[in-house]
Amino acid sequence: MTEESNTLWHGRFDGGPAAALEKYTYSIGYDERLAADDIAGSRVHVRGLGRVGLLTDPEVDQILAALDTVEAEFASGSFVLLPADEDIHTAVERRCTELAPAAAKMHTGRSRNDQIGTDIRLWLKRELGTIAAQLVDMQQVLFDRAVTAGDAYLPGYTHFQRAQPVPLAHHLLAHAWTFGRDITRILAARDASDVSVLGAGALAGSSLPLDPDTNATELGFSRRFENSLDAVSDRDFIADAVYALTMIGIHLSRIGEEWVLWSSGEMGFVVLDDGYATGSSMMPQKKNPDIAELARGKAGRIIGNLTGLLATLKSLPLTYNRDLQEDKEPLFDSLDQISAGLEAIGGMIATATFNTGAMADAADDPLAGATDLAEYLVRSGVAFRDAHAVVGTLVREALSTGLSLIDLTRDHDQLGPEAAALLQPGRAVHNRITPGGAGLVPLQDQLARFEAHLAANRATVESL
Repeated sequence: MTEESNTLWHGRFDGGPAAALEKYTYSIGYDERLAADDIAGSRVHVRGLGRVGLLTDPEVDQILAALDTVEAEFASGSFVLLPADEDIHTAVERRCTELAPAAAKMHTGRSRNDQIGTDIRLWLKRELGTIAAQLVDMQQVLFDRAVTAGDAYLPGYTHFQRAQPVPLAHHLLAHAWTFGRDITRILAARDASDVSVLGAGALAGSSLPLDPDTNATELGFSRRFENSLDAVSDRDFIADAVYALTMIGIHLSRIGEEWVLWSSGEMGFVVLDDGYATGSSMMPQKKNPDIAELARGKAGRIIGNLTGLLATLKSLPLTYNRDLQEDKEPLFDSLDQISAGLEAIGGMIATATFNTGAMADAADDPLAGATDLAEYLVRSGVAFRDAHAVVGTLVREALSTGLSLIDLTRDHDQLGPEAAALLQPGRAVHNRITPGGAGLVPLQDQLARFEAHLAANRATVESL
C-alpha cells in the first residue's frame, strides 16, 4: 500500500484518493488542535480493549507508550504530518503504528464518528471552562472600576438621547450583571458537552464487549450517551456553545460601541490608555479606539458563525454525515475571537481614565430632571399623566423662550423652590431610592449584592 492510499479506509478502494478529494475533504489543517484530546480518548479506549481481552497487556503497554511519544511530539512541535494524514485521528494512529505495530489494533470497536465526538467534547469542556474564568475576570474589572467610581455620574440614555443622570458605577455594573448571564449560558453549554460518546461506534455500537460507562468515567465525563444514533449525530452541544459565545460577542460589541462614543472628542467621557489604543499612519494627533471598534466588527463575524452552523445542521438525516466536519471551524473561530476579545476589552476598561467632569457636565442639564419634577407632583397627589403634562408644558416653554427650567419651576404655583432644588447639578442621583435603581443609596446595596454574586461565580468556575 502506498503512502498516498494508506488511509483508514483504504481496504475497500483500488488506489489512493484523488488530489482534489484530499484538498477538499481533509481537515487536518484545523483539527490538529484536538491532538491532546484525541490521544486522551485513545488511551482510555486502549485500556478498555485490554480490560476485555481484545488487547494483551504487552500490546496495551506498547500502544500507550507510543501515544506518550506522539503526545510529546505534538507538544514540542516536532510531529511531522504526512500527505495521507487526512485528519487528527489518522495522523495519531499512523504515527503510533510506526512506533508500535500493535497500534494497528487500537481502532478496534471504534469509529472516527464516535472518536471526533469524544475529542470535541473533551476540548469544549476545557475551553468553555477557560471562557467562564475570563468572564469572571471581566466582571471583576467592571466591579473594581464601579467601586472606585464613587459618586461620579453621567447621562443615562434611551434612543441615544439623554434621559436621566445615573451613577457611573451603576452603568458599569449593568454590563457586569450581563456577563453573569453569559457565565450561566457558558456553563450550561459546558454541561451539554459533558457526555461521553465513546463506544457508539459508527452509529450502532459494537458486537465487541466494550464498556462505555467505564470509558466515560476515565475520561472525566459525568455520563455516557443513551442512544448510539443520537450520539454520533448530535451537534446540539456545539450549537449551544456557539450561541453562548455569540451572546458574549454581542455584549462586547455593545461595550465597544459605547466606548467608541465615550472616547470621541464630542463626548470625551473616557481617555484610553496608550497601550489599548492605536494611532494613525498619516495624522499624528489621532488616538483610535481600535479594540472597541473590532469588538463591534467581530460580533458580526461570530453571528455569521452561528447562523452558518445552524444552516449546516438543519436538514441532516441520522446519523453521521460529512457535513458535520463543518462544525469545528465556526466553533474554533468563535471561541478564539471571544477569548481574545474578553482579554482586550477587559484591559481597555481596566486601564482607561474616566473624565468624570465631562460626564457631570453632560448630565447636569436641568431638563434631565423633568421626571423628578413629575414625581414631585405625584407625591402631592397629582395623577402622573397630569403631572407629566404640567412638566412637559414647562419644558416646552423653556426650550421655546430660552428661559431656565429651574426659574420656571421656582415660579410655578404647583412646584416652587422645593421642586426647583431637585434640578440642581448632581441632585438627581440622590433622588433615586428604589432597589436596583440608579441612585447612590440603592447603589451601595447593589455593590454588596454583586460582590457576593462575583464570589459565587468565581467559586463555581474554580471548582470545574
